[in-house]
Amino acid sequence: MADFKIRGVVPPVVTPDTADHKLDVASFERLINRLIDAGVNGLFFLGSSGEVAFSTDERREEILAAAARIVAGRVPILAGIIDTETDRMVEQGKRVEQLGYDAVVATCPFYALQGMAEVEEHFRILHEELELPMFAYDIPVCVHTKIPWKLAIKLGADGVLAGVKDSSGDDVSFRYLVQENNKLGHPMSLLTGHEIVVDGAYLGGADGSVPGLANVEPYGYVRMWKAAQSGDWATVKAEQDKLNEISHIFDVTTGIQGYGGGVGSFKTALWLMGIFSSNQMPRPVTAMSGANVEAIRKVLADNGLTSPPSSRRGRRHSRPRRALS
Repeated sequence: MADFKIRGVVPPVVTPDTADHKLDVASFERLINRLIDAGVNGLFFLGSSGEVAFSTDERREEILAAAARIVAGRVPILAGIIDTETDRMVEQGKRVEQLGYDAVVATCPFYALQGMAEVEEHFRILHEELELPMFAYDIPVCVHTKIPWKLAIKLGADGVLAGVKDSSGDDVSFRYLVQENNKLGHPMSLLTGHEIVVDGAYLGGADGSVPGLANVEPYGYVRMWKAAQSGDWATVKAEQDKLNEISHIFDVTTGIQGYGGGVGSFKTALWLMGIFSSNQMPRPVTAMSGANVEAIRKVLADNGLTSPPSSRRGRRHSRPRRALS
């Protein structure tokens, strides 16, 4: 079933952890409700920001079941079935099918690296064995394989793919993909994950975005999408510029890299804003503390994003030593 279509803002939802590395359901509910209230068009769970690579099968099912219960049909929901190889993704997909999701999201296989013939066969097997529509998740920085735009077009034309979530950072490839998709009658929904240049992707014809930063500031991405739909490109650019100022939560920290710097920045911002109860990270990643937390706090303050109310002070885990103000 590749006829599923989605357009607009579809944040890859961050998964909150308790101090003892359990799912923080209360924080999860606050975040999901805030995103829906902001007007997002869908939600993507168990992506890179959602800790899919860190989660056991049991935890994956717990996260997806909680998310489906909280969303309760208010927006379409997509689930990552990311795993090392094809048959493992089939198993993940069959679990998702029991939980009421609208589509699955799959990467290339990434442990025993394959050639393009095997990558194509991988997606065809998933399509044949799963009932839900499927998006390809193009993220070569993590899986070490770039999905060529010509292969994506072929799979879309054949009804294998319902869409692509492009996090490749290859804007030339994505532009070609959008253009060829239009020539074929638009069989796929094409979503950019390149959150700093969403405005350019919209101008080129992208169907929407999957911006991790929308966990922190969904309203600007929603306004940008609406402006793009009305052809107000000056507003589109202005909204992107404002969001890019907030994105400096990524580059004001020191001594942290990789997952701890990217998703760690989201979690720390959400914690400082009172949406998450802590900024705990999955093992073995260390949560931000000290000067790094203060640096992110300043970016938030400079951009008008609020700190949590005083009643939230004193909760467990790695709250900064200085009280929030």
